[in-house]
Amino acid sequence: MPNSSIAVLAVFFGFALLELWRTDLFRKGEQTRDDGIVEAVSMIMLMAVTQPTIILTSAYLLGQFAPQLEGALANINIFAGIALLLIGDDMTQYWWHRASHTFPWLYNLHRAHHNARYMSVRLVYRNNIIYYALMPGLWIGGAFLYMGMGWIYAGYLIVKMTVIIGAHSDVAWDKPLYKIKALSPIMWVVERTISTPSTHHAHHGRHADDPGTNYKGNYGNLLFFWDVLFGTAKITRTYPKSYGVENLPKATLGQQLAWPLFPQGTEMDPAQ
Repeated sequence: MPNSSIAVLAVFFGFALLELWRTDLFRKGEQTRDDGIVEAVSMIMLMAVTQPTIILTSAYLLGQFAPQLEGALANINIFAGIALLLIGDDMTQYWWHRASHTFPWLYNLHRAHHNARYMSVRLVYRNNIIYYALMPGLWIGGAFLYMGMGWIYAGYLIVKMTVIIGAHSDVAWDKPLYKIKALSPIMWVVERTISTPSTHHAHHGRHADDPGTNYKGNYGNLLFFWDVLFGTAKITRTYPKSYGVENLPKATLGQQLAWPLFPQGTEMDPAQ
């Protein structure tokens, strides 16, 4: 296992231990038996199957059709490399995420992430197992690895996943900082730059009329700046009263993990 993956898992389990201590990691409000199964299966599939397969397949395809690109970016300036990753990985993931709340067929692959009626690090990798296989950012990341950006990508991934894991946790690291008046100008910049628990929890809010909810926005993963730039940001420094999806029929375990192999009967409409 790469050192970067070990570091990401260390961050994940660090936040998990914090939840275990503060908010009871394994007994969240309104959770069901299916929730734990979906979370375990989707996380294992992504880390053990999907991501390694994408990296290997990217290398094979580029080796067949563009072998001259191997190692082409090995000596790239670190800041230029980070800029490429922010655009090629993080910005494309913003648009992929936004598309997942726009097109019904894609929402069916993403629905599992919002099916939980709670926030937790447990949701970070929770998605239909096909969702990540189609994610453009993972394929672009595989191409960057083939082109020699391994060490830059490793550092970038650690930072990105730390932000994302922290933004999903129900132990909100930003909440006490908002109460410190002297930090308000700094937090104004932070919450417009990266995803925070406040801004990302809003995306998971259950009810559209909840002032703390912005279900059709706040799509950013590492950078919340994409939401600011593309007009989908809502910043309230508050949190939704409840989480999940309103006005949609219940999705079965099979539908959450492997739609369209287990069809809904009718497609879930993200506009609801």
